[in-house]
Amino acid sequence: MVCFLRKCTRARLLAVVVTLLATQLGSLIAPAYACGCGAMIPDGKRRVSVGREESVVRWDGRREQIVMSLTVGGDADRAAWIMPVPHRATVELGDPALFTQLAATTAPVHHDRYHFWPQDGDWPLVTGDGSSAGGPPGAGAAAPGVGVVGRQKLGPFDVARLTATDPAALNAWLDTNGFAMPPRLQDALQPYVSRRWEYVAVRLSPDTANTALTGTLDPLHLTFASGQPVYPMRLSRLARTPQSLGLYVLAAHRMETRSAIGGEQPRVTYAGRVTAKSGPLAGLAAGTPFLTAIGQEFPYPSSISGDHVLRRASADTPFQQVIYEDRLRKVAGIPAWLLTVAGAFALAVAAVMVFAVRRSRRPVPPPPPVHAPPPIS
Repeated sequence: MVCFLRKCTRARLLAVVVTLLATQLGSLIAPAYACGCGAMIPDGKRRVSVGREESVVRWDGRREQIVMSLTVGGDADRAAWIMPVPHRATVELGDPALFTQLAATTAPVHHDRYHFWPQDGDWPLVTGDGSSAGGPPGAGAAAPGVGVVGRQKLGPFDVARLTATDPAALNAWLDTNGFAMPPRLQDALQPYVSRRWEYVAVRLSPDTANTALTGTLDPLHLTFASGQPVYPMRLSRLARTPQSLGLYVLAAHRMETRSAIGGEQPRVTYAGRVTAKSGPLAGLAAGTPFLTAIGQEFPYPSSISGDHVLRRASADTPFQQVIYEDRLRKVAGIPAWLLTVAGAFALAVAAVMVFAVRRSRRPVPPPPPVHAPPPIS
């Protein structure tokens, strides 16, 4: 009887261990998806994650353009990218040089700031190492409720453009083309259904087979009608890792977000009129001469409560970040404090020596005369 109980106990423990292992393994191999401005879904049991997104929003009062660059990681060689938009959109490949120009335009200004006494990192207060931190698959048949707008080859990607007014129809299209929409994503699309938004689904697949989608992907350029500038962010709440957003806004005036939508307070990193005369920035900025750069972090993506709605700021005040480089003041390559201390020490030594010399040359007065006492008679 005791032996039987022991066997039962061991069997139960083994079952628990197997269950826990299965759960952990399932979490490791389950399809992962991350949402940037839209949602990116890998095929099969592959993984793809969006670590950073940089986007340009251009709004001229009637039409909005979004150029988005995603930095992704994982092992998926194919993915579907979904983007909700308020009106039917067209998709084309963006110019990567646009973000190079924007980075140069909005870069902080560096100024030197000198200090007299040594600080951490200056000799002799150096700590650490002394360094400062600083073939393509087909598009598939369209499911009921899904309208295929077109298919085209954009750079290394085979892109199928489609619209859908029903998440279930979009789900069917994804399933037909080998992508499984996570249930949470289908639920997250419901608010856009209520507002009668449409979706853009794009198939991403490199030229070389079995090549993972990693690094910074070629930008995608969307254009659609919009009565107010909006940057869709709601789907990003499904991401499982902290999200970082870099948003450039081109408009007639300086712009700002209406709220933080559950992230850290958005911060303006640049504001000013576009001065570029050539290149993709000059072309995109035509008619929208003011550039506002906004940065925001989302430590807990599940807290994202909606989309970023942009509005005109109270004034077109220019702004540019200034980064001060603290440097030790030197004279002829020698720290000024060291020269000062050495000079003060030399003066002190000289003063002591002068005092000693003067003291040694001071005449010594003769001793007072000694008078012998008168003899005693």
